[in-house]
Amino acid sequence: MANLKEIRNRITSVSSTMQITSAMKMVSAAKLKKAQDAITAMRPYAEKLTELLQNLSATLDGDIGGEFTTQREVKKVLLVVVTSNRGLAGAFNTNAIKEAKNRAAFYAGKQVDIFAIGKKGNDVLSKTLSVVDNQSAIFDNLTFDNVALISDMLTQKFVSGEYDKIELIYNQFKNAATQIVQTEQFLPLASIKSDTTVSTGDYIFEPSKEEIVLTLIPKSLKTQLYKGIRDSFASEHGARMTAMHKATDNATELRNQLKLTYNKARQASITNEILEIVGGAEALNG
Repeated sequence: MANLKEIRNRITSVSSTMQITSAMKMVSAAKLKKAQDAITAMRPYAEKLTELLQNLSATLDGDIGGEFTTQREVKKVLLVVVTSNRGLAGAFNTNAIKEAKNRAAFYAGKQVDIFAIGKKGNDVLSKTLSVVDNQSAIFDNLTFDNVALISDMLTQKFVSGEYDKIELIYNQFKNAATQIVQTEQFLPLASIKSDTTVSTGDYIFEPSKEEIVLTLIPKSLKTQLYKGIRDSFASEHGARMTAMHKATDNATELRNQLKLTYNKARQASITNEILEIVGGAEALNG
């Protein structure tokens, strides 16, 4: 059994760790509230924008997606992987990285590059795959305008023919304890024409419906990317809060066990001392 000093040192160490994880949990909880409000407020807008685009395109004839819907033989694929810049978030980063590796394996025999958004994904994936860019600084100032610049960069890579397909991999926020890894096709756009007849009502369009759709497509791409990064950002704080909550509980349990062990060892030490004193007294009397 460890001596009393060693046990006391372990109790002090575990208590310090517990204070750190508890503080990190509270910080993540505060950041989660803001991030959750942001993604919750944005989803209805993104869904309505997609619905509007579908309704308009459903009333048009022919291919109105232009260069954004060009279907080419897939030879070069770009995977946009959204992770975080910091760890201690449970399986949050691991799940996204694992999905990226699975998608790379799916496209075996083709050129597969990684566009990393987040330091953790860049650090791990760069060891086995080709990472062409890392935009981890976006989390320092996560705004729609900054994300729009990345979206324009990705769009240009597709339009220029540098890549035939671009996919987005991120963690979708469901709640603080649940994050779902999503893989979405970013470009080319999937067919946005509807099989059912959609009525747009008695509207007067200015400019034409075709021009409106071609204007909405780039905005829809920017919104899709921004929503994905926002989802991942909220998921990160939810995962970290949950991980730190579990770590705090485990540290508390370990500290209690160490205190019990310490008390038992201390009691055994006192008992031994008493026995030695009694034995010594008996020897003197004898």
